[in-house]
Amino acid sequence: MNQCLFCRIAQGELSVPFVWEDEEFVAFRDIDPKAPVHVLVVPRRHVDSIAGLADEEPAYAGRFLQAVVAVARKEALDDPERGFRLVANTGPEGGQSVAHLHAHLLGGRRLAWPPG
Repeated sequence: MNQCLFCRIAQGELSVPFVWEDEEFVAFRDIDPKAPVHVLVVPRRHVDSIAGLADEEPAYAGRFLQAVVAVARKEALDDPERGFRLVANTGPEGGQSVAHLHAHLLGGRRLAWPPG
């Protein structure tokens, strides 16, 4: 059994409700939300991080971004009057706490910059 937390969630081994899914990606709510909408978009297959993905698999990286936009639309964040923030932490110094590619989709209110 794979011990990667997000692999286990994406494969349905853990009881986490998906807000969106397709054959390659899943999306679920963050357990510690930083905004009214805080959804994680995660590949079903294990990918360590976003680093190098665009060079190694540009088509897959494009589909990942399409999945993010599909989730934003489902959460009604794609309206130009609303918008959203997309964050992909990479590595320990970048704040990546789970070594599996995931994007944080945040919205539902005006988000401050810099975050914090």
